[in-house]
Amino acid sequence: MQLDVQLDARPDRAAARARELAATGIAGLFTFEGPHDVFLPLAATAAAGVETDLMTNVAIAMPRSPMHLAHTAYDLQLMSGGRFRLGLGSQIKPHIEKRYGATWDRPAARMRETVLAVRTILTAWQEGTRLDFRGEFTQHTLMPPTFVPGPNPYGVPPVLLGALGPIMTRTAAEVADGLLVMPFHSHRHVRDRTLPAVDEGLALAGRTRADLAILPQAIVAMGRTDEELAAASVGVRGLLAFYGSTPAYRPVLDVEGWGEVQPELNRLSKTGDLAAMFGLVTDEMLETLAVRGTPEECAAELGRRFGDLADRVCCYFPGYDVPLDQVADLASALRSQ
Repeated sequence: MQLDVQLDARPDRAAARARELAATGIAGLFTFEGPHDVFLPLAATAAAGVETDLMTNVAIAMPRSPMHLAHTAYDLQLMSGGRFRLGLGSQIKPHIEKRYGATWDRPAARMRETVLAVRTILTAWQEGTRLDFRGEFTQHTLMPPTFVPGPNPYGVPPVLLGALGPIMTRTAAEVADGLLVMPFHSHRHVRDRTLPAVDEGLALAGRTRADLAILPQAIVAMGRTDEELAAASVGVRGLLAFYGSTPAYRPVLDVEGWGEVQPELNRLSKTGDLAAMFGLVTDEMLETLAVRGTPEECAAELGRRFGDLADRVCCYFPGYDVPLDQVADLASALRSQ
């Protein structure tokens, strides 16, 4: 199994950080759309010649035009020498409307159409065919030669879709090249909720598991000493509390019998009582919703959870500085499985 890790750096520091991470033997780097643009760190990394796979995980699609997404994906595929994957996501309604100032309506249907539109545009450029995409939410029927970049020498980049709930997961399995399994989940949730929705989507499209790359993600608390594990666990509890406070993520807690914790986390998030939120994330929750241990123990657990589903995994190390030698040990242990 190969390892992808987050490139959590400002664009002006991304290339240097990417070199450090690539030297550990990881397979790829991904960006998260947080305090900085999701694409620019990848462009800086590709321009610096860092030889590693690159992926957005995820670029928020609803505020963006499929044409913008297609152009950026094309250029990053070109700059990286064919090592780019476009990961898209929908976000949740408050962020789309109140942070991005965009509109929220039927998210799964809109994401389905966005994936299809982006691929149609990229394919038209690649094959030199007439652009003619007519959807419910977006239309792309004008492409004068002046705006056509021509065939990409590295081919059309894969378009992946992040999902958690059954409808979005089914949509991803139906139309995307890959499914980014959201990191807030449990082994039971993946098996009981995610995979059945995957199979439904594949059946609707007449596809098989071989047609869909599954990219699981994991929140990891990693360390070799008690002190390192304690510090890592604090960061992981914080992220789990943040995710758990979101109503859209309650189904994960419901599967494990912890659904009643979600409204309380949500209430505390509005008061800013972070200590109380962290306190609601028990050790059992941490062990179930995240992965904790030494690099070798984490690799073994990741293999147990995902080894039969995927050949690579995306790992987050939230809120703490994981030593680079431990990232290298994790990558090595995963490759040996």
